[in-house]
Amino acid sequence: MSIRILIADDDDSIRRLLRRIVEDHADWHVCGEAGSGPEAVAQAEQLTPDVAILDLAMPQMNGLEAARQIGRTSPRLPMLLLTVQDVSPELVREAKSAGFLGAVSKSTGNEVVQGIETLLRRESFFKYTASDFSAL
Repeated sequence: MSIRILIADDDDSIRRLLRRIVEDHADWHVCGEAGSGPEAVAQAEQLTPDVAILDLAMPQMNGLEAARQIGRTSPRLPMLLLTVQDVSPELVREAKSAGFLGAVSKSTGNEVVQGIETLLRRESFFKYTASDFSAL
């Protein structure tokens, strides 16, 4: 059975890269793509994905607010936050509060794969930036 993944990012090139990363995995496929927070919310409800990857900085509604709205209609949907920012303890607190099970930096595709695998096991995956370990 194939794992259905929703990708939401306002950057087309990032969505294409994420699609390649996801679809390199034999059992995963992208069921939908969104370029804004409202599109992500609508697609999460319509497509019922197994995992949602949401960019933090999207137009009209950021990833945190989109996750809160998605969580109201799909409370069991595991969501992974994707950001260009460092994944700091503060960002992790905000992400957890919004309903995310994980957060990773856009700097490496390998972390996205690890994050999806971890979320599918219903475990959390917050990949802190190395410089933030001292704050833990």
